[in-house]
Amino acid sequence: MSMASLAGADGYGTKVRQVAARYGIYIAFAVMFVFLSVWSPWFLTFDNILNILRQCSINGIIAVGATLVIITGGIDLSVGAIVALAAVSASSMAHPDGYPVIVPILVGLAVGALCGGVNGFIIAKGRIAPFIVTLGMMTIVRGASLVMSDGRPVINLSDEYNTIGGGYLWGVPLPVFLFIAVVLIGAFLLHFCKFGRHVYAVGGNELAATVSGLNVGRVKIGVYTLAGLFAGFAGIILSSRVMTGSPAAGAGYELDAIAAVVIGGTSLAGGTGAILGTVIGTLIIGTMNNGLDLLNVSSYFQQIVKGIIIISAVLLDQYTKNSR
Repeated sequence: MSMASLAGADGYGTKVRQVAARYGIYIAFAVMFVFLSVWSPWFLTFDNILNILRQCSINGIIAVGATLVIITGGIDLSVGAIVALAAVSASSMAHPDGYPVIVPILVGLAVGALCGGVNGFIIAKGRIAPFIVTLGMMTIVRGASLVMSDGRPVINLSDEYNTIGGGYLWGVPLPVFLFIAVVLIGAFLLHFCKFGRHVYAVGGNELAATVSGLNVGRVKIGVYTLAGLFAGFAGIILSSRVMTGSPAAGAGYELDAIAAVVIGGTSLAGGTGAILGTVIGTLIIGTMNNGLDLLNVSSYFQQIVKGIIIISAVLLDQYTKNSR
């Protein structure tokens, strides 16, 4: 084979990697959407699309916070447990004829931000691996939610509180609008603020960021606090939607959030990622779960499919790095 042919083949391979890096998740989402529309007559209906968006909203809110954490090169395994503690804490303040609805909302947000802030502080000041810190926090927070609720769901919530997760606006579930609001906040912080540039700098090269005078510890505390805050918000929405503050809520949510972020193109090595990609990753997971349910695929098999997708996304990330 001539040198010109080899150069042409290499150039073609580079173009393929560039297209995969830029448009891969959008193509995958479109293919999945078309496939499910053809194979299930119930998929492409207005009610089902709203159902998908409603189901995606909670995971998507958590995933926005996870995106910030993962871009710094960290990980947060505690967000699912924070969802439960925020749900129990907020629900305990949301009984009829009790506090105004703003009180349980602020309590849930404060609980989430506090847990996240503690994660960030220990990681930054104690110089302990995020995996270990957040794994320990997951256990502590899950136990705290069981202690607070005595192991029983908190019920008898006010109608005003239940509207947060169960209400509609212009025929669209209210959680969808709340998800959009969180996405806009996350995108603004990450892509239009100095804080976002610092997040990318820490994930890209922490040593270089430190040498350049960046307060790396403050950035880490900030992203973990935001991750906890968004998880707390998700807990409020979840407890409102099901009208119960359950200490078992949020189990496995951290894995779905991480999956959405990774599928959306954010590298687990840190330094790269975008909120839009996380949104698409969230929609891919939500659409996949909904479509497999409509096709009567076993929930056990769905876990296998999700795992395969996560591994494939990481392999794709490694493949496309060669084109950057």
